[in-house]
Amino acid sequence: MTKSLPNSKRMVWNSYLKVVAKDGGAGIDRESIEMFNEKKADNLYKLWNRMTSGSYFPPAVRTVLIPKKQGGCRPLGIPTVSDRIAQGVVKDYLEPTMEATFSQQFIWLQTRHERT
Repeated sequence: MTKSLPNSKRMVWNSYLKVVAKDGGAGIDRESIEMFNEKKADNLYKLWNRMTSGSYFPPAVRTVLIPKKQGGCRPLGIPTVSDRIAQGVVKDYLEPTMEATFSQQFIWLQTRHERT
């Protein structure tokens, strides 16, 4: 099986640091960042190993209803700590490529619009 994303331990660590800095609530597993940190090395290794092997599948997201200003509520999905880290790894990998692509497309569209 080939992995779909080059994934280093450094990428997982960097994403972990960003998740810790933002704090955030526990996901559906009710595991807080503090609880995750009790077995931090094992948890990060397990996440890296699953992402590298292609066997990582995100767990369900905990839904919390948030009140809206105009009344009613809207659902807010809260992923687990591990999933926030995994999402960050993917984001950090894809963002430079996507940013360059979208920037080039924006310039092309802007130039095309100026000609009309």
